[in-house]
Amino acid sequence: MLKVEHVTKKYDDLVAVNDLSFEVADGEIFGLLGLNGAGKTTTFRMIMGLIDDYTGKITLDGSKIDYNVTDKIGFLTEERSLLTKMTVLEQITFYGILKGMKKEDIEKKLDYYLQRFGISEYKNKKIKELSKGNQQKIQFISSIIHAPKLLILDEPFSGLDPLNVEIFKKEILDLKAKGTSIIFSSHRMEHVELFCEKLVVLVKGKSVLEGRLKDIKKNYKKKNIIIAGDIDVEELKKAKGVVSIVKQEDYYVIKIEDNSYVSPIFKKISKYDNITKFAVEDASLNEIFVSIVGDNYE
Repeated sequence: MLKVEHVTKKYDDLVAVNDLSFEVADGEIFGLLGLNGAGKTTTFRMIMGLIDDYTGKITLDGSKIDYNVTDKIGFLTEERSLLTKMTVLEQITFYGILKGMKKEDIEKKLDYYLQRFGISEYKNKKIKELSKGNQQKIQFISSIIHAPKLLILDEPFSGLDPLNVEIFKKEILDLKAKGTSIIFSSHRMEHVELFCEKLVVLVKGKSVLEGRLKDIKKNYKKKNIIIAGDIDVEELKKAKGVVSIVKQEDYYVIKIEDNSYVSPIFKKISKYDNITKFAVEDASLNEIFVSIVGDNYE
């Protein structure tokens, strides 16, 4: 288990991370979210032991994170960090040895992952000869080749097409099933919703929203009513509790202040003909994120 306890990091007068606390259990995927400059990268660097002049406490399975522990951590950075003149085999061997692995074990696991990702033919190709998407696959392999206890994924789907996103998703869920603790960071809230059980949202280094995703969505007052059929949009816009109405391809999304307005809206809707769907849904994480971050960002 990773524990971050009351951690604060300052750069002179700038507070990059402000009294941050969270836990990531074994086999759990945790979301660390925020706009650029919110403190995510600083937090990652502290967790990996690259920054140690902070107040508070960070431990992995009860041990302070230092060079005796960092071999248990994998990190997929948002930026490309591959040595492009190396071959894939050379690159992964380099990273594997840094993590204390034997060469024969590295090559065996590399062959396995290359086959999983459908790129076995690139084993002896130089990194610079690969497409951006295939470079991202190699970067991902480099972060998991040593079977990390803790894995940090920063925008892991960058440069990937939908098919390869699905391949990554399966591998991430396999790692979770094997007990790896995973910190997942992305600006794509739909990706966060796919994986994360718990999350923290940072604004200027401070947590402004935290907890279990299902509870966050349940407790967020604003709801969405999904309606398919012919409605009088202008009339409904005037109804009490209606925030907005958004037209999608074959349905409408009526955003309301809270659940108390569902019944009155239903009564109004019931007089219309050809209504084929009426459903109440929680707001999406993207809506919640925009609202919460917007309210706290000055």
